[in-house]
Amino acid sequence: MSATTTPAPAAGPVPLSPQEEAVMRALGRFLMVMPRALDADLMREQRMSASEYSVLRHLSETPGQMMRMSELAVACDMSLSGMTRLAAKLESLGHLRRTRCVEDARGANAVLTEEGLARLREAWPTHLASVRRHIFDHLDGLDLDRLAAAFSAMAADT
Repeated sequence: MSATTTPAPAAGPVPLSPQEEAVMRALGRFLMVMPRALDADLMREQRMSASEYSVLRHLSETPGQMMRMSELAVACDMSLSGMTRLAAKLESLGHLRRTRCVEDARGANAVLTEEGLARLREAWPTHLASVRRHIFDHLDGLDLDRLAAAFSAMAADT
């Protein structure tokens, strides 16, 4: 290399464009604010946390309305100890019962009760209205199929 030759710039990360930066900042804010907003609406109108709603919803969507506690914890993005505490609360309210796992005596299953299903149905309109107000009312005109595919791709890439 001669003294007049300029070395090529080192390859490095490509900075975000202003539009990409705006999306990243808005997404970060959304991820912090939205769970709290949805939880607050459920707490105010139903005296139910979003975590409680999530447990009942997941159980309602499974065959036999039953899941292993460890699988339910993963589905609800909770630790097993956190799920155990939440399941104890929901059990005390009559919304689920815990049973021994037939396949593995060390494990336990959470089973949705009729009272739990009724409670989920009672809370569903509040949750639906909250999701519409906080999310879908702001997405008018967007291609929701493409948005869902993009979110799914991002989640699968982790």
